[in-house]
Amino acid sequence: MNITLWIIASVLALAFLAAGLMKVGMPKEKLAASGMAWTEDVSAGVVRAVGAVEVLGALGLILPAALGVAPVLVAWAALGLAVTMLCAAAVHLRRKEMTSVPAALALLLLAALVAWGRFGPYAF
Repeated sequence: MNITLWIIASVLALAFLAAGLMKVGMPKEKLAASGMAWTEDVSAGVVRAVGAVEVLGALGLILPAALGVAPVLVAWAALGLAVTMLCAAAVHLRRKEMTSVPAALALLLLAALVAWGRFGPYAF
């Protein structure tokens, strides 16, 4: 199970790093045009903040355990990303973007699995 958690955390880290860097680095209007219509409802600062949370969460899934420095942060990063995706699912439901909800819930479940494993029986 430890290897499975590492694989899931790595896949999540890649996904959140890519999504976060895109939100941090691209203008809000370009994000909206590329399919992230929710960005129209919030300020550019909020979009950047969400991107920063995703980037930091991605780094938190891997670096603490890989470097052996405060590895409990992996579980906290996973929990933070799960909460982030819960909020994302709520935003998509509110906006009636039903095609985006399953992806948000899938990421939420994977992040919650990593959090459960790293807080619980497979902690570092």
